[in-house]
Amino acid sequence: MTHYRTADEWIAALSLAPHPEGGYYREMYRSAGTISAQALPREYGGPRAYVTSIYFLLKSGECSRYHRLRSDELWYFHAGAPLVLSVIGPSGGMTRCRMGFAAAAGDVLQCVVPAEHWFGAAVDEPDSFSLISCAVAPGFDFTDFELGARAAMLATFPQHAASIEALTLP
Repeated sequence: MTHYRTADEWIAALSLAPHPEGGYYREMYRSAGTISAQALPREYGGPRAYVTSIYFLLKSGECSRYHRLRSDELWYFHAGAPLVLSVIGPSGGMTRCRMGFAAAAGDVLQCVVPAEHWFGAAVDEPDSFSLISCAVAPGFDFTDFELGARAAMLATFPQHAASIEALTLP
């Protein structure tokens, strides 16, 4: 029997905390093994775990603001309403990935965000939430995290103004 929880019940049950990009998260895994700084591109500036993984919950009316990482990030859908993940590549192309259970409608359970791509997300239904997991390889470090600045993103990607205005702070 399935037990449906509210966003606040999931936040409490999983001990999630506010994330700087928006939403709520908790790191669930950080590999014991590391990749040496010498084996990584110079911009990493130090060793990284092989992989890290978090739970991430986003409520309707909130957003995961545009940000980018030095590493690839995989998103996995678990529960709630569909979520739309918007990704802007370095050359300015945009893709959208709708995550959810309605495969017949084109929803997917997994999306990949390549390194150095801007990405943000929003729940696609009112009065709901989306619960996902994210895995980052090489592993996540906040020094590899850059939050998008609205003015700079609008100047670089004016063709995506509506999305940038919706998924950044003024």
